[in-house]
Amino acid sequence: MDTLIYIFKAAGIVAWPLLASSIAAVALILERLAFWFRVNRRQRRVVREVLQTYSQNPDSAIKKLQVNADLPLARIFLEALELDSPNIEEFRLALESAAQAEIPILKRFNTIFDTIISLSPLFGLLGTVLGLITTFSSLKLGNAGGSNAAGVTGGISEALVSTALGLVVAIFTLLFANMFRGFYLQQMAFIQEAGGQLELLYRHRYEKLLRESNYAPTR
Repeated sequence: MDTLIYIFKAAGIVAWPLLASSIAAVALILERLAFWFRVNRRQRRVVREVLQTYSQNPDSAIKKLQVNADLPLARIFLEALELDSPNIEEFRLALESAAQAEIPILKRFNTIFDTIISLSPLFGLLGTVLGLITTFSSLKLGNAGGSNAAGVTGGISEALVSTALGLVVAIFTLLFANMFRGFYLQQMAFIQEAGGQLELLYRHRYEKLLRESNYAPTR
């Protein structure tokens, strides 16, 4: 603990924005970890069961989706399946528009992560400049013995520590931001795959009902 306090003090004034950036990054990372853990743990199983159930019992599939409406693909499927007898084109459009509506949720906080990753090294660089200013202001040219040793060492410490802190915050945030981008790309691919499978099932069901209605005897 004493070491952390020493590092924080040594970084100078830029330690405050770096501290705020790190706290924000940790809070948002925890939120995204909880979100992706929930999605990755349950969604594939739920979608697989819904696709298996839909052909035999569409109402049961819809009820299962409603129970799991906190999952992105469940909400996408519901947007299409809860339409009142849509044709195939309307069904496809409903799936596509619902998938587009989920994108901001899947990419939430990406802009903030990018901002923290960009600003943290700049704060570190600012600390380096301020530390060097302190160092040079403590030196008395032509009179080495009259230099302020405490000011020189303090300025050098501020320059080095602030740079290191800025890089640590940026690297830490970048690792998780890239991981979340990977989850997002995987999710979009899975949405397209599962949406295509549901569309095929609906097409078969729609065409079957259409044939049955055409061959139904008239009174």
